[in-house]
Amino acid sequence: MVRRLLAVCSLALVSTSFAGAHGATVALGAFRDGPHDGRIARASGFVCPDRIGPYIRDAAGQSSVSQKKVFCSYYALDGIYGTVRIQPLDGQFDGPGLLAGQFSQEAGSGGRVVSQKTLSFAGAGKVLPVFSRTYETSHLENLHYRVSYASALVRGWVVEVISEYASPRDDATRTEFLKWVYGPGLAALLPRHAAGSPPAGP
Repeated sequence: MVRRLLAVCSLALVSTSFAGAHGATVALGAFRDGPHDGRIARASGFVCPDRIGPYIRDAAGQSSVSQKKVFCSYYALDGIYGTVRIQPLDGQFDGPGLLAGQFSQEAGSGGRVVSQKTLSFAGAGKVLPVFSRTYETSHLENLHYRVSYASALVRGWVVEVISEYASPRDDATRTEFLKWVYGPGLAALLPRHAAGSPPAGP
């Protein structure tokens, strides 16, 4: 499900860039290049490295021209995927509400909820509560194929992680990804009041 959504997002980005060449107003430059092949989100400062443990980055972009949400997606061996999404939030944080559209899609395609809880990670200089819900989409013998959503408010930004994996085989790998995003990955995230206009440059 998430892979299909990212494919649509990528097509949307190509289409809007093409439209920009014909006079339409589009939002460009969601990311800039960083050290060691990293990609840096211009608004939030979040750094998407080339690799996170066994995960390799395969895309970084903006969900749509009309949205302020950006994403970076990763894959590992055996069909494991992880996607980080970041968007600004003005108002009260509601993890389930922000993900309601995708929860509806998961349920509509036959996914069933197998877990919903609040996780805790040591990140952003404090213990960070993270809303989490996991759907099981199918199973084969002793492997349970799952899509897990996590969401937290950090310094005025909603930081979401979507994981696709097979449990129990990939549980440790998926946890490693989560721990990085909600731990060291938050180190460069700018507070909203300090995140001004996107910097100039590539």
